[in-house]
Amino acid sequence: MSREFKLWKIVLILFFTLSSSTYHSNGKLIMEGSATFDSSGFTKLTNTSKHSYGHVFNSNPVLFKNSSFNFHFHFGIVPEHNHSGTHGMTCVLSPTRHLPGVSSDQYLGLFNKTTDGKTSNNIIAIELDIHKDEEFGDLDDNHVGININGLRSVISAPAGYYDDNDGKFHNLSLVSGKVMRLSIVYSQPDEQLNVTLSPAEFSETPLKPLLSLKRYLSPYIMEEMYLGFTASTGSVGAIHYMLNSVSGPEVDYPSFDISVVPTLPLYPKKVTDKTRIVLAACLILAMTVAFVTSLIGFFFYMRHKKVREVLEEWEVQYGPHRFAYKELFNATKGFKEKQILGSGGFGQVYKGTLPGSDAEIAVKRTSHGSSQGKSEFIAEISTIGRLRHPNLVRLLGYCRHKEDLFLVYDYMPNGSLDKYIYRSDKNENQERLSWDQRFKIIKDVASALLYLHQEWVQVIIHRDIKPANVLIDQEMNARLGDFGLAKLYDQGIDPQTSKVAGTFGYIAPEFLRTGRATTSTDVYAFGLVMLEVVCGRRLIERREAKNEEVLVDWILELWEEGKLFDAAEESICQETNRGEIELVLKLGVLCSYQAESVRPDMSAVMRILNGVLQLPDNLLDVVRAERLRGQPEISMGMLLDMNSMSTLPFTNSFISHGR
Repeated sequence: MSREFKLWKIVLILFFTLSSSTYHSNGKLIMEGSATFDSSGFTKLTNTSKHSYGHVFNSNPVLFKNSSFNFHFHFGIVPEHNHSGTHGMTCVLSPTRHLPGVSSDQYLGLFNKTTDGKTSNNIIAIELDIHKDEEFGDLDDNHVGININGLRSVISAPAGYYDDNDGKFHNLSLVSGKVMRLSIVYSQPDEQLNVTLSPAEFSETPLKPLLSLKRYLSPYIMEEMYLGFTASTGSVGAIHYMLNSVSGPEVDYPSFDISVVPTLPLYPKKVTDKTRIVLAACLILAMTVAFVTSLIGFFFYMRHKKVREVLEEWEVQYGPHRFAYKELFNATKGFKEKQILGSGGFGQVYKGTLPGSDAEIAVKRTSHGSSQGKSEFIAEISTIGRLRHPNLVRLLGYCRHKEDLFLVYDYMPNGSLDKYIYRSDKNENQERLSWDQRFKIIKDVASALLYLHQEWVQVIIHRDIKPANVLIDQEMNARLGDFGLAKLYDQGIDPQTSKVAGTFGYIAPEFLRTGRATTSTDVYAFGLVMLEVVCGRRLIERREAKNEEVLVDWILELWEEGKLFDAAEESICQETNRGEIELVLKLGVLCSYQAESVRPDMSAVMRILNGVLQLPDNLLDVVRAERLRGQPEISMGMLLDMNSMSTLPFTNSFISHGR
């Protein structure tokens, strides 16, 4: 150990003592998770563990409310790979030094899916983020942000600083492995919060801050707050170091004159498969083993290297986390049969629990006889892996092991929608859904489809909308899943295929004729799902009376007889919800209309469900006209002619499907 480093270590220990005195602390730091005090004098918030988090808090609180404050600290992030890591760290003011139920990965060890964004958090944090997460609107994978009560930054900027001499902006890489300084100043009279990032070599903080937020912070701060630091890792490792911090509402920033800036240790490297193979080859040569054995070993090495390079190429493009096979094997107890949740065209789905946490997952695994395969596997990763919506099943990551392909999702404890709405011997004891629950499920699925069709950066056609692909979470919210057949419909991509994919009964007639999927074919299937949810039965029931076998025909017959309300499942029929039930039945018939040009798009569907738009009064006449033999397909112009002026905005919304 050099003399300069020993001197720095002594200065650092003295500094922590002074820092604790400023906070009226007893000199102790409270650590949780993976946080440790390193023997070299650094505080490590994380280690080489993946999907982990660490906390460090002062043991005693400080009175921040209705007062100015300032503090700064030195930190460094050492990534597993050069200039590449997942997730960052925060400097946080919290009403408690223990943050219960927090998650790692994108939640930075600060919140979880439930607590993120709650006003009751009373948390102010400065994030140093090294991963772009579209869920929180991150601008890039190397930025600084000011967050209040959630992970969506109030204001953020790329990491860097402004030169005092020429005013130019200079970028800084948070994952450079170098020590940097972050300064945080809040002026109570000016109601101004300034955040400044700079290299550790600078003796003074740059005059122009990186971030400047004009806001009165007292409403977000409790009487006593704890100063702390949090950090988390994801599928790619990073070690987060916190070197020192100073705070004092009565004094200005102290000047730091660090003559020798410490060098952070390199990320510990594991012995790789490549290294093992090289050592084995040397041993084989030393023992003069047959030349043929050496060739076989070299062949397998090259094969492994080729597969790894192919995976890395599309991993970079699509982005979700990659799980180790061993991790999924342990999570599912060796993929035992009792862990199976269900089977489908893609293969079997297993329930699992991630090692080292209580996070429950669903793991979809291909079978050798799968009717889908790698192309559908990559299609699902390339779509749902980048989507973020509360009514879509979240893809947590993937794995490829030998010839098996795996997708890892959030576990949905209440299963799929079909078990709640279909009567059968297997689910005869299943609790029936109330009308409020059914109506919310319909709106949840509609919201998910609106996001896919019109709100994401590209139009996504799901192509397999059915009750079995609608999953119910713990709070009885509906989430649309199974994107194995999804297709992008934007930027010159035509979703026309050589085969018709989907589920019999939910495939729109024009899709059968042309093989071309559009957003309107999704609307068609969604209309049928709405009818099933209200009526509590399948599209075709052979056990019913002859005129009731086909659900849509039966509903139309009741509608013509003025008995539309009789189509609803008896358990939900009440006069108080009659209007909503009839609205959904009529809308379901309209969405599953044979003529593609007359179906509404999802923005119109959502507005109808929310009561913003009204259905045309003569909708039954339109349906009757379409069913007459020999009549040409009804066009948009005909519908406009038949509708009154009061419904004109509603019909105009049909003109555009998708984006």
